[in-house]
Amino acid sequence: MNIPVLNVENLAVGFRTYRGTVQCGKRVSFTLNKGEIFGIVGESGCGKSVTANAIMGLLPARNSFVASGKIELEGFSLLGRTKSEMEAIRGNEISMIFQDPMTSLNPVLTIGTQLTEGLIRHKQVSRNEATKLAIEMLEKLGMPFPDKRMHTYAHALSGGLRQRVVIAMALLCNPKVLLADEPTTALDVTIQAQILELLKEIREKFTTSMVLISHDLGIIAEMCDRVAVMYAGQIVEQGLTADVFYHPQHPYTQGLLASLPRLTDDKRQELNVIHGQPPDLLKYPEGCAFSPRCKYAMKGCQIFAPVASTLHQNHYVCCHLCQQNNVQTEGMRREASR
Repeated sequence: MNIPVLNVENLAVGFRTYRGTVQCGKRVSFTLNKGEIFGIVGESGCGKSVTANAIMGLLPARNSFVASGKIELEGFSLLGRTKSEMEAIRGNEISMIFQDPMTSLNPVLTIGTQLTEGLIRHKQVSRNEATKLAIEMLEKLGMPFPDKRMHTYAHALSGGLRQRVVIAMALLCNPKVLLADEPTTALDVTIQAQILELLKEIREKFTTSMVLISHDLGIIAEMCDRVAVMYAGQIVEQGLTADVFYHPQHPYTQGLLASLPRLTDDKRQELNVIHGQPPDLLKYPEGCAFSPRCKYAMKGCQIFAPVASTLHQNHYVCCHLCQQNNVQTEGMRREASR
């Protein structure tokens, strides 16, 4: 039996605030196989970045906590590790591309210093060898004049070049898993296309497994083998990208796809929207979190929380409407028909 490179099971993350506990992650489960690109999509605030930071061990220690669940890298648990243990893993076996390359880079250190730091620490190579490897990586990523860029600072580079530097930093130690959190945010369309093409080449050249986080359905459709749709801190639908996009089953997934404008649409036609607002995570609802916004909601949806059900192989949905053989759901249907 092949062990997945990354296994996240029933992950629940919370934050302590002066108003109470915010549940930013609830029942998040997925696996990542070798050489696979797994997508996580959802609206802002649904818990995508929180999940990635929990995997990296970068949640703020003062007010955050992992209430339950597992995070395993090739069967090795990442939860409960000491700070030094995580520092040895982070950047070496698992790396992350953050949303904004400008805030990811230190403005007072040269690009070369930041690129070689991880190699010297994790691979115990000399500074000259680390510099050579860093230049080679920049060259592979299409950086013009990579040897000269080593002596420049982040502010002297364009957004696309800064993103290449961030990707190079994440890849230099040849990690098993790469987390890409909105890697094309704030970049123009041309640069976005170049960065996405780079990620594809990285997968082919280094057989790197990736988790790609985005709110852009087009990017997910183009890049990912499998996809998970998140809403209010939990995964509501998961499966092969083609299955989820061509045969969406959860009402939230259907709403996201229906809200995309198409060239064939009548220009006078109003855009489809998902009415209402996401729930207050300080008061997480007892039943289905999406029920107040769902046009198919039954009476019991506000009382009973749905569990993930398997539609067919590799396609899972967390919705009462899809639980055909669930006794609780059948009772809800009869109640709704009265």
